[in-house]
Amino acid sequence: MYSEVLVPVDNSQCSDWAVARAIELCSKSQGRITGNHVYAARLHDVRFRQLETGLPARFQTPKEIQRQRKVHNKLIEKGLQLISDSFLDQVERLCVAADVPLRRQLLEGINYEEIVNEVNRGEGQLPSLIGFDANLAANYDGGERVRSDVRLGADGRIVAEDEDQADRLAGASGRQYDLVLMGAHGIGRQPYSQVGGVVARSARRIEKDMLIVRNDKPLLGGKFMVGVDGSAYSYRTMRVALELARDFDATLYVCSAFDVEYHHAVFNNIKDVLSEKAAKVFKFEEQEELHNNIIDKGLLRLSQENIKRAEAIAKEFPDVRLETQILIGKPFQVILQWVEEIQPSMLIVGRHGSHRIDGTEMGSQVENLLRLAQCNLLVTGTVGVKPEDIPWLEEDGKAGIPWAPDAEVRIQRVPPFAQGIARRAVEEYTVEHGADLVTNKWLDEAIKKLLPTHMQLLMGIGDAEELARAEIKAEEQMAKTLVLGNESDSEFAGAVVDVKCPITGHMTTRERTVADPTVWTVEAFARLRTVPLIARPLARNAVEKFARGHEMWRITTPVMDENKQAMIEADEFDAETMMGMFRELRAKQIRAEAEGGDGLSQEMRQFIEEAKASGVTRCPIRDIEEQASACPVDFKTVSVADAKAAVEKLLKTGDE
Repeated sequence: MYSEVLVPVDNSQCSDWAVARAIELCSKSQGRITGNHVYAARLHDVRFRQLETGLPARFQTPKEIQRQRKVHNKLIEKGLQLISDSFLDQVERLCVAADVPLRRQLLEGINYEEIVNEVNRGEGQLPSLIGFDANLAANYDGGERVRSDVRLGADGRIVAEDEDQADRLAGASGRQYDLVLMGAHGIGRQPYSQVGGVVARSARRIEKDMLIVRNDKPLLGGKFMVGVDGSAYSYRTMRVALELARDFDATLYVCSAFDVEYHHAVFNNIKDVLSEKAAKVFKFEEQEELHNNIIDKGLLRLSQENIKRAEAIAKEFPDVRLETQILIGKPFQVILQWVEEIQPSMLIVGRHGSHRIDGTEMGSQVENLLRLAQCNLLVTGTVGVKPEDIPWLEEDGKAGIPWAPDAEVRIQRVPPFAQGIARRAVEEYTVEHGADLVTNKWLDEAIKKLLPTHMQLLMGIGDAEELARAEIKAEEQMAKTLVLGNESDSEFAGAVVDVKCPITGHMTTRERTVADPTVWTVEAFARLRTVPLIARPLARNAVEKFARGHEMWRITTPVMDENKQAMIEADEFDAETMMGMFRELRAKQIRAEAEGGDGLSQEMRQFIEEAKASGVTRCPIRDIEEQASACPVDFKTVSVADAKAAVEKLLKTGDE
């Protein structure tokens, strides 16, 4: 539970609700509240200078202008501190009544910047206080820095004092917070506003847990809702939700959402623009079938596993009442619909999900929920989240069934990063049909059922005619590669390009840019030729895309090394690249068999070992594929509503 809680206040209604929730939380956890208000004296100083030209003539002398600036700065700063102190008086009265300890805090600067700095690192700028008596100042962070009050001269006018900027600050608090609570809107709320500007900006940069309060619903005896997506972030969120539900005797509603509509929308969109020739190359119908048979059903199974893991964590909290639900649709959309149905007192989500990209501040689903969810929203932070936070299920370590030697040889043809997917799919198909040993018979049947025609060829089902055509096409594509110069050249070949004026026809030259065709050195192109032929255009395109992304127009062997490492680290082996590698492996295998040689050629063995040595150990979609199972409906032929009803019926039957 939370022991150090920061609550920025501004005397708005949502701010008051945030204070009430903070008191409710700290009453349970024996925690402490830091009541905070940020003011910006420097902002008023800038505005005052902009208005100086409108002062009466007698105040326009340089000496008087200087005096007015100093007096204004002091008065505004003291006035803002007094107003802030009044805001915190109300918070203190509520905390005293609830017997919850409170620490007062003022920060000087841009509101959301100071809040973020304070929450994340305890580095908000504490101002030294003007004219506060010692007893009052002692209740403030940085209260030991008290400055003299405004002084009057003999003529009764305020004395303009010179003060160093450093004297106006009292350092930083150095506090470590567990949670920050903020009202969803401030005193400047507008009718069409979804969320206040300070909250929106703070939410993007705060790393700790953050509760955004929209209403006055109490936590005690309420309904909490939490979403899980299979990431370590979501299971840390699940544990937080369980602890809060236990402490506040709340019912916890757990959901996992997956979107089957997106893939169908993409395929329908592609169908409308592909020419007949392009459709044949893309193999549209087979690709769509692959998605229907594997992706949609795999996503359902993945969501079921997410719920199972959530239930595994919940076993540690036997007193918490748990309700689970799989939602079908865009995650934020279907979660909002469930929120409308359940009316929870609090929705709890992780700041990031399973598709987090380094450098992003917040996941897209959470950002939508932050703006649109009309309930209190707890966003759990990223601090301290570890991969092992994903709970272990017994079936995760389940051993596969045995394979016949000839079937084992054939499955070894699959590159290492995709072998897990292929093995699991074939084993599940074999078990579903009552067998306990994978033979060539079951391997062939599984491939025919699960994979489109061109993938079946890769595994030895069918002839090599299509592969031969693909090789010819690959050669044609590679002929377009621009190869110029050696890496040892002192001057780079192709550094300039000829350009022709469209009006005069005059020829001139300019420097080559990344927008021009990429240049390969002889050495780099020689290395590229070691890639299997059918995969070669894909490999070339991947390297050129990497080079353009790094503002490089010339590809050398070091550039290829950088791209290779980047792909390993990002695990960016897409389905098209993988299929190309499959095709080439199978082509080589057919040649070896025709020559009466080893079923696994030396080139294949070398390729597999190189892949292992490079760290290529898994496919990006393994979590979907490895858990794929039969789906109760065919998403290709039924409506979303019917699909949802069928899934709910299946889950209900399973519970019974």
